[in-house]
Amino acid sequence: MVTVRQCATFLLLSLSLCLSGTAGHTRDMLPVEPDLSTRIDELYDHEARLFLMLFSLKGNGQVDYVTGRSVQEYARSNFGNPVYQTEVHPLFYWWNHTMWNDPEQDGVNGNERVYQENVEFDISRYKPCAFNGQPC
Repeated sequence: MVTVRQCATFLLLSLSLCLSGTAGHTRDMLPVEPDLSTRIDELYDHEARLFLMLFSLKGNGQVDYVTGRSVQEYARSNFGNPVYQTEVHPLFYWWNHTMWNDPEQDGVNGNERVYQENVEFDISRYKPCAFNGQPC
């Protein structure tokens, strides 16, 4: 005989499995990391210790794909240029108004998780000013 408590437990478990299986998943699958020829900029996020690469997949100069790699070591070259030692694969991806997380950092292979949906990449966080109408 099935008790009310068992029915309630089964119902809650079923509902949580259904919600966890669909919540946070977009219709589109994340495309593989683009070729470096489509990269239009790179940034270093000091707070998050992420090296960001910004891509324009459409080739129109607009950022439409971003990768964020964990930085293991940061230094300056003899010429004063920044040098970053990063993980081989990104920890975060931003594409199609969705931020994806890849905790295994094993490249795009289908195990990435939706971190946040309906989010724009805000480049003004890194390049907030304009001088005489020119971006900084």
